[in-house]
Amino acid sequence: MNIIIFGPPGAGKGTQAKKIINHFQVPHLSTGSIFRENIKNETPLGKKVKAFMDEGRLVPDDTVVDLVTDELNKEKYNNGVVLDGFPRTVAQAEALDSYFDKKGSQVDAFVTLSVPEEELVNRILSRGEGRSDDTPEKIKTRLKVYHDETAPVHSYYEKKGVIKVIDGLGSIEEIFERILKALS
Repeated sequence: MNIIIFGPPGAGKGTQAKKIINHFQVPHLSTGSIFRENIKNETPLGKKVKAFMDEGRLVPDDTVVDLVTDELNKEKYNNGVVLDGFPRTVAQAEALDSYFDKKGSQVDAFVTLSVPEEELVNRILSRGEGRSDDTPEKIKTRLKVYHDETAPVHSYYEKKGVIKVIDGLGSIEEIFERILKALS
């Protein structure tokens, strides 16, 4: 089963991804983890990513796609994956679908965690990660960027009929039960 977990900062993607992974016994693929691993191991792609990041620029779609598809070629992903942080653009979504088509597979579900903005701000402020952009004003900016940049990806998968919108309010277990119900 290939699942994309999607939602704004503070929606609980990481928490729910862990539960989905354990329940379905499929691996988790986080683009942030792949970036860090490739940079640490000084792979050619890692060096390319680091150069963009050092310049404060976003990593281009083709580089992100190369990293993700390189990772997805590993045997551990043969029976499915939970994708977190990817795809972030329609170009990335199209590349992912093309990759899965070649493998005779597809995205089975695009799970979107829906949480009101006020709750997202409260969650981010209370989780205490101490990021420099964890102020109410900067969080609202991050949420605006999220909505502006990722709305097209949501629309792309909506046309494919794989969207599962989950109410992201309630206990971790209540939200997870909603996800399982939507996936069954």
